[in-house]
Order: sequence, then structure tokens, then C-alpha cells
Amino acid sequence: MPHHDRNALRLNAMRRNIAALAARLMAEDGIADYGLAKRKAARQLGAPETEALPNNAEIEAELRAYQAIYQEDEQRERLLDMRRTAVEVMRLLDPFRPYLTGPVLDGTAGRYAEIELEAFPDSGKEVEIFLLNQGIRFDQSEPRRGGPETAECVLTFDWNELPVRLSLYEPDAERAQKRRNGRVLERARLNSVEALLAPPVA
Repeated sequence: MPHHDRNALRLNAMRRNIAALAARLMAEDGIADYGLAKRKAARQLGAPETEALPNNAEIEAELRAYQAIYQEDEQRERLLDMRRTAVEVMRLLDPFRPYLTGPVLDGTAGRYAEIELEAFPDSGKEVEIFLLNQGIRFDQSEPRRGGPETAECVLTFDWNELPVRLSLYEPDAERAQKRRNGRVLERARLNSVEALLAPPVA
């Protein structure tokens, strides 16, 4: 076999190994960032070659496979709980047009996932006052400025003992497509999330 063919096979095998280990790190250790997971996996496997790094779609496929094999019942129950809780919180926040996004929406939520919500109020303060009036205690942080994809502020709180991360954006940002890990971030309104909980039609 020519040397370049052997090299390509070696890189492909390493790429698959990195994807599998990155998926396990995400599933077991709660790493949410694909880039961090693949870099950590590459270091653990002694693979400095940047060309051997898998893309995010490859890691997501491995993550879904890992969850299906090793965490099927646990992951399915947790995902259901998190989606039900998301619906409750979204109903409460309905005046602020909330969206669900992240792993609870795409179905890859693991043991350490947060319920990620976005809202686009006229003022972030009105959301904070609303939550306080509901008796909901929250932590508030302001991410560094980074354009329309960066939230004005992030409120975190627990609901049904599950972590909720509510990112507040300016109203104009609702029309913008956000990207994470190099891909467009899907998001869903309340009726779409409720549809995920509906029993399948026989």
C-alpha cells in the first residue's frame, strides 16, 4: 500500500477515535462545547495533527450513538423531563416570546445539560422584575459584547430542580440567525416544543 494511502487510513482512524472519545466526554463529563471536547480528546489520544480533528456533525453522530447504547433510558427520561420543564417555563415567559434552543431541543441533552431559552424583550429589566414578582431567584451575568449573536444578559435559575439558562437579546436580534460550533442554531417556539411532547399518532 502506498505511503500516502497508509497515512490517510491512519488519519481517518484517528479522526473516528477522536470523535468517539469527544462524544464520551460530552456524555459523561458534561462538556457542552464541541471544540473543547475534540481538543481534549485529541490531547488524550496524542493526536496533535489538526487535520485529524473531526467536524461537529461527526461528533454529534457519535454522541447520539453513545447515548443510545449506554444512556438510552436515562437520557430519554431526562430529555422528557427537561422538555416538560421547558414548556412550563416558556408558558410563564410567554409575554416575552421565548424560544427553546440547544441540546434539549435537538435531543442530545445529557446529564449536565441546561434548558437553554432565548427571549427578545423590549428591556431585560422587565424580565428580571417579572421573575422577581414570581418569586423566582436568579443569577445574572452580562456576556462580553460580541455583536447581535451575543446576549445582552443571561439569567440562570432552577425550575423543577433543573437548570435554566435564559439569554435575553435586543428585539431586533430575533430575526438574526445565530451560529454555534459552526452551524445555524435551531430554536423553537412554545407550540413546537409542545408538539415534541405529544404522543405519536398510531
